[in-house]
Amino acid sequence: MKILVTAATPFEIQPFLDHLAKQNYPDCQITTLIGGIGMMHTAFQLGRQLTKMRPDIAIQAGIAGCFDHSWEIGKVVIIDKEQVGDLGVEDDHAFKDLFDIQLWQPDMPPFTNKQLVNPLDNLPFIPELPRVSGVTINTVSGSERTRNLLVEKYAPEVESMEGAAFHYACLLEKIPFLQFRSISNYVEVRDKSKWNIPLAVRTLNESLIKYIEQWN
Repeated sequence: MKILVTAATPFEIQPFLDHLAKQNYPDCQITTLIGGIGMMHTAFQLGRQLTKMRPDIAIQAGIAGCFDHSWEIGKVVIIDKEQVGDLGVEDDHAFKDLFDIQLWQPDMPPFTNKQLVNPLDNLPFIPELPRVSGVTINTVSGSERTRNLLVEKYAPEVESMEGAAFHYACLLEKIPFLQFRSISNYVEVRDKSKWNIPLAVRTLNESLIKYIEQWN
């Protein structure tokens, strides 16, 4: 069984990389890919990787911002729906995405009702983690105006910079996939003193390692 594990940066999955260096999985060929930050880098690196090796399962792991302040920092979730939150046009004070201006159609492949939906098919098992919706943007939200725009338009629960590109590629290539995200901060006016990236990285990697261990 071939498994691809990808992340935007090495530090997000460093504990997992350290674990792989010490652990042997005879039934699996695990390949890791550091794709870079943002949709452009992710799309290019993932596309290049898939031409070299087609995995049986693809996993994306990373930290994320959360729109719901009732969630605890470090919470790990599975993203089952993704949306692109900053591709479109400004119309005075309004933002219109490519569906709004009819350059994209709501169910054009691989979209389902404007969303990149993970059917969670053909996986050995699915982790017992909350399944939530994500929005992907290339600029981390740091103002109330942007936060409110995203919430009103897409009703996401978490925000990342790579998730939609990952979903898009896996859906088109018909590769079973999972996106793990751990909450490192809340989406609000930027205040890094409230962030806890070390905790988010720790819980993310614990869940990722547990998934691989259970599967093997």
